Amino acid sequence: MKAAVVSAPGGPEVLELLELPRPEPKPGWILIKVKAFGLNRGEVLTRRGHSPTVKFPRVLGIECVGIVAAAPGGELAPGTKVAAVVGGMGRAFDGSYAEYACVPAANVYPVTTELDWVRFAAIPESFLTAAGSLEDALEVKPGQSLLIRGGTASVGLAAAAIAASAGLKVLATTRQKARVQALIDNGANSVVIDDGAIAERVRALVTGGVDCVLELVGTATLRDSLRCARRGGTVCMTGLLGERWTMPEFAPMEAIPSTVKLTIFSSSASAGQGARLQRLVDAVAAGTYRLSIDRVFSLDEIAAAHRWMEESRAVGKIVVTVDV
Repeated sequence: MKAAVVSAPGGPEVLELLELPRPEPKPGWILIKVKAFGLNRGEVLTRRGHSPTVKFPRVLGIECVGIVAAAPGGELAPGTKVAAVVGGMGRAFDGSYAEYACVPAANVYPVTTELDWVRFAAIPESFLTAAGSLEDALEVKPGQSLLIRGGTASVGLAAAAIAASAGLKVLATTRQKARVQALIDNGANSVVIDDGAIAERVRALVTGGVDCVLELVGTATLRDSLRCARRGGTVCMTGLLGERWTMPEFAPMEAIPSTVKLTIFSSSASAGQGARLQRLVDAVAAGTYRLSIDRVFSLDEIAAAHRWMEESRAVGKIVVTVDV
């Protein structure tokens, strides 16, 4: 099979298309014929060597959609349309940047949909992460106010679509004025140009601060995001778009305002993902949630796709096709 392999950390050019043996699944694992996959910022960081547990050479890719090719444990019938998400994909074992991916059965979800492969591939990780952050971590309710820090990321756009449909007042940030209309089109009521210090402007838009903050930029802006929340509000850090893993000299008593709650969300630790994914796919297919796809590449163009993401040129999901 053809696969994009990273033999050593580096720039996009280290993604090398090679012929590899097709994986042979053992019981409890499922072999998927990959049709397409979404690109994720974490894969860029792994490619650069910023994931210390990842050993090279490695086929990256933490998600994909496709068709079951084999399931020796009998969990799913060959030919079943599926999505696979995280569970060590592209990190502990080879992932989806290939014509076939072998994934633990627990991380493979059958999905019934008539969406084409590109649109289907744009949903799993972004929408599962957005929905989990809003529903499980922030426990949002209709009528509440939500700030999405990093609004033009694929998770940010998915979160805005979900929150707007649920009846929240959505504020979203971007560093580029040219992207304001894209955020409004996707459900944002207000857009804040992010210069790293937006708390005063957010509080001018929502007196006392917002009910909830979805922090996708990460530790680079977390202190300021905490000041955007109202007394008793909640901040959920889900992303690391700012590419900083730690906060130097973090003093909780100084950084976290009194009664403001701070949490995180990780899609790899969330239960009930299969049912949630089907619900999200159905909502996209029905037009309830807007789906934002920035650009589509082929597997042969994987280095260009990484470069496009690394240069922060995307507004929405980048999708890579393998066999469509």
